[in-house]
Amino acid sequence: MKEYKADSIRNIAILGHMGCGKTSLCESILYVSKAIEKKGEVERKNTVGDFLPEEQNRQTTLSSSLIPVEWKNTKINFLDTPGSEEFIGELSNVLSVVDGAIVLVDSSKGAEIGTERVWAELAKRNIPVVVAINKLEKENIKYNDVLDTITSKLDKKATQFFIPFGVSENFKGYVDVVSKKAFAYDNGSQTIASIPSDLEAQVSEINSNIIEAVAETSEELLEKYFGGEELSAEEIAKGLKNSLKNRDIFPIFTISGLKNIAIEGLLDAIVDYMPAANEFVKEGTNPKDNTKVTKSTNDVSLAALAFKTTIDAFVGTITMFRVYSGTVKTAQEVFLPETDSSVKMPQIFTLMGKTQIPLETVNAGDIAAVAKLSEITTNISFCDKKDPVIFEKISYPTPTIYIAIAPKNKQDEDKISSSLQKIQLEDASFEIKRNAETAQMLLGGQGMTHLGYIIEKMRNMFKVELETSDPKIVYRETIKAKGEAQGRHKKQSGGAGQFGDVWIRFEPTQEEFVFTEEVFGGSVPRNYFPAVEKGLREAMKHGPLAGFPVIGVKATLYDGSYHPVDSNELSFVLAAQLAFKEACKSIKPSILEPIMKLNIIVKDEYLGAIMGDVTKRRGRVLGTEPLENGWQEVVAEVPESEIIKYTTDLKALTQGSGRFSRSFLRFEEVRDDSLVSKIINEYKKQ
Repeated sequence: MKEYKADSIRNIAILGHMGCGKTSLCESILYVSKAIEKKGEVERKNTVGDFLPEEQNRQTTLSSSLIPVEWKNTKINFLDTPGSEEFIGELSNVLSVVDGAIVLVDSSKGAEIGTERVWAELAKRNIPVVVAINKLEKENIKYNDVLDTITSKLDKKATQFFIPFGVSENFKGYVDVVSKKAFAYDNGSQTIASIPSDLEAQVSEINSNIIEAVAETSEELLEKYFGGEELSAEEIAKGLKNSLKNRDIFPIFTISGLKNIAIEGLLDAIVDYMPAANEFVKEGTNPKDNTKVTKSTNDVSLAALAFKTTIDAFVGTITMFRVYSGTVKTAQEVFLPETDSSVKMPQIFTLMGKTQIPLETVNAGDIAAVAKLSEITTNISFCDKKDPVIFEKISYPTPTIYIAIAPKNKQDEDKISSSLQKIQLEDASFEIKRNAETAQMLLGGQGMTHLGYIIEKMRNMFKVELETSDPKIVYRETIKAKGEAQGRHKKQSGGAGQFGDVWIRFEPTQEEFVFTEEVFGGSVPRNYFPAVEKGLREAMKHGPLAGFPVIGVKATLYDGSYHPVDSNELSFVLAAQLAFKEACKSIKPSILEPIMKLNIIVKDEYLGAIMGDVTKRRGRVLGTEPLENGWQEVVAEVPESEIIKYTTDLKALTQGSGRFSRSFLRFEEVRDDSLVSKIINEYKKQ
């Protein structure tokens, strides 16, 4: 693969709902561009993009892959992404470095919920988009209905650039409405054809609308247009490119990845209309003085960001990066501003799926990779030492579901943490944490498919088999009434004995624990106060009901007695513990459960169902807020025990469209006596 400058590079994400044909489209692009001699198939597990065992087993993309192709003296770095919303980490990585995107739509289904979701992500980042309606060779296609879903669910500015010759078994080619040229296909071979007579009027109308939209992009073109002059092909292409870059238009193309129909036209459009890598600047921070800086492909000094790391069982780490300014070469020394250190770049290469293609130089705007360089992983900026810059880190959502994991074989216990930490280099959207109170190791992710992929990877790559279970909820105990009790510890044996005597008043408080004293006349010497507090803290580590830690208690030491010989710190520690145990008979201990705050994003049509479901889960809705395009945000408080599998339940309630985030709020009393009994019995068994 030859060397390309920024104006001849396009960095394009391929996105869409699961099963819309993204990986198959990549195969078709590789084949049509002559990068491969024979197309692979997802079902045969031999595609370039889906090379991981986990992807081949499930026959779906789980990790984004780089697919570089050369077309008309232009290098297009395609980045194929997973369709499942649970792999939002992969999507975040890719969208942080691309300059444009293809959103694929299955012609038999139209714009689906996954299509809407990626569309919203692209809008949030202001990324130019084209739409490709795929699988037009399938049976019973209602093409106009598909168009309606695109303009109604995605954006009304979506405009047909290709009109197909028929659909289903009659899909033989398309008309390019911009150039007013028709192309027919026979066994994947393209020929120029005549525009079908029944499409001529439609082609002319759409062409006129597009030309008028182009004319409106500048006063000069508008004057020319209204003066009756025809716009040149170059002027039209330039105007469309600006419109696309500004998201004023979203071209719609009709293709068949399976039959290689219109793939050339799609590639031509990407070269002609999609922004080149030199058309954007990247903001960063100078670590020397914390000032904002911008990097463009015109800058001489190197500045790059690593955006994706993968773990290969044989190679080790492979990290992909985008160069925003300057150049980077094999064996070049680069500076890492966050650690104030330098490293020498090993062999640089581009990737085609898992195949490494060596490169000597990578210019600004391009995407490449390095292997076995532990200092450079996802979110690491590297640059010239004399001109340091740190780019904003890619952010990831917090986990929405947790499971408890344990090794099937005890000898694998030490391998779990180290293996998961390696996988976390690939995927920062999952979390590993150990709950000291329940002695469980918890794995948190974006859904059960996401967690299943991690567990499968543990088995395939690190040979660690895991058992899973629901996480135990961490409860607390508290008191509801005021009371007091004496704690008297006396032990006499040969020699010095033990003696401690305290009177302590207990009452509820909003704070976790408060210890005070109101001792008069030295009935308990001041030097024993810390021992009394220590005894209470130890006693409250295990509450009287189920052994949960006790919180929300104010304890006041107000009287007691001591022995000048037998009293010591241990005696008063034990006396305080006895006082708390005795007081529990009257201060009404109760169970507290963790309450989580949920921010739930749903379509208007599911709002009532979600609010009703929150109530069924013993929760309360705090409020709702309308969002754009018929979506609502519901803010609610729900006990954690009621949302252990809420990720799965929410999908079922909203036909896969709902999403949420969660965060801990506080502990709150469990008011249902039967539930309290159930919690106590369950944890006493454990």
